Amino acid sequence: MEVLDHDTAIPPTPPQVAGDLAFGDLGRALAAGWRDFRSMPQFGMFFGGVYVVAGLAMGWAAITGGEPTWLIPAMAGFPLVAPFVAVGLYEASRRREAGQPLSWRAVLGALKGHGDDQILSMGVIVFVAFSFWMIVAHAIFAIFMAESGMGGESIEAFLTPAGLMMLAVGSAVGAVMAFAFYAMTVISLPMLVERKVDFLTAIIASFTVVRRNFIVMLGWAAIIAVLLFVAMIPAFVGLMVALPVLGHATWHLYRRAVA
Repeated sequence: MEVLDHDTAIPPTPPQVAGDLAFGDLGRALAAGWRDFRSMPQFGMFFGGVYVVAGLAMGWAAITGGEPTWLIPAMAGFPLVAPFVAVGLYEASRRREAGQPLSWRAVLGALKGHGDDQILSMGVIVFVAFSFWMIVAHAIFAIFMAESGMGGESIEAFLTPAGLMMLAVGSAVGAVMAFAFYAMTVISLPMLVERKVDFLTAIIASFTVVRRNFIVMLGWAAIIAVLLFVAMIPAFVGLMVALPVLGHATWHLYRRAVA
């Protein structure tokens, strides 16, 4: 696979981020994301399909393994890996915007970044974040279910007072973790696709964008969460469209946020 063209990569300069994002920018990003998806659906359907297959495999493993209750924390944490899956979509949008030729080799090669393993390092962080969430979810489940005297073999366990409290606590903890992870990746991964920078610089820029435009970026996080959740309901199939549109849209929002 070829790596991103070094002659078209932006030199390593300190990223300057905008502090004037508005909700109208979110609408324009979604519209641009939809246009990208319609103009090159093969890439969106491919990456969306990978995500759907992974979700179905996760559900199958939980059910056949006799642990159906773990579908809830797994589905809650599943969107954490979406930004990394969307790396190829960022590259497709970048190439379409720049008028560069689109090819499977170039788009899939985006995972290699600029040959410096910075995107792969972010992939490791994504995997660690998902694993950490599952550990925390297991701990919360064990604490509350131990008090109720029920195990994890039945969905009915969630309908007990202890189960409902567990869902409330788990949702609050999960929301905080998810937003922190979102703030870390929403700008950093598109930046690593476009620019030859280290992942720490990209992460700092991502946090800075979220901090300077907190309300708007919180709104973007809510849009992503709602669309991904709704798309997962019909056996994950809705992700075939929701994921690529959001991925392309995130690229355009990044382009608005970073000079």
